[in-house]
Amino acid sequence: MKRKCVCVCVLLAVAFVLSACTSPPSNGITQVATIDALVAGVYDGHMSLKELRQYGNFGIGTFEALDGEMILLDGDFYQVRADGKVYHPDLAERTPFACVTKCVPDVREAIGNTIDMKAMEARIDALVPQSNRFCAFIMHGEFRRVVTRSVPAQRKPYPPLAEVTKTQPVFTLSNVRGTLIGFRSPAFVKGLNVPGYHVHFLTDDHTGGGHVLEFEMTSGTLELDTVHEWLHLYLPSVSSAFGATDLTQDRSEDLEKVEKE
Repeated sequence: MKRKCVCVCVLLAVAFVLSACTSPPSNGITQVATIDALVAGVYDGHMSLKELRQYGNFGIGTFEALDGEMILLDGDFYQVRADGKVYHPDLAERTPFACVTKCVPDVREAIGNTIDMKAMEARIDALVPQSNRFCAFIMHGEFRRVVTRSVPAQRKPYPPLAEVTKTQPVFTLSNVRGTLIGFRSPAFVKGLNVPGYHVHFLTDDHTGGGHVLEFEMTSGTLELDTVHEWLHLYLPSVSSAFGATDLTQDRSEDLEKVEKE
């Protein structure tokens, strides 16, 4: 009986360790693959949306073959394709790159004056001055203008992302109500994620959105989730295109063009 009890205790301890390894705690960020791999043209999906949603209810990314911009808001996925329309993707679809978290805002303030991208960044930097901290943020309200982009689905052999975005569709959304969601990431994530700000948008009526290039918000709220103590990085198998991609190059210049221009 004593030996049996010892065995049961050992099995429970092993199960606890395995669960800790496979189920990260709730105060961090889970990321699929790396931004440099995406910039290099690795667009094969590595994780299903169903699995990805286990790690968070909030996030941004893209879809297999680079088929549009991803918004994960309140646990629901939205896909803004190159036609500018918003779709509800099947949870079996996969992503080559995404960043998600279980968003629990701990800072909230009203926006009473017109604010643009630079003003938003300055305000968040003032509220979270520790530059080496991750920050997830939500801005919901009235927008005079939001300039977004999406990208069309690609075929193999996949071109680099900088080539794709040269002909990307750009949309100007005027006088809309919606939600900006994004992350501010530290400079040390260079190569892994987007250093600084990465922002997507979704209108309340789900008729438009995408990757944000510019915006003017006239009123609303800003919410920040500043408690992110770790980054859980999911790497695709070595047998995939990811494993064979040269990630030694500095792709920061290409990333800057992709994100801002």
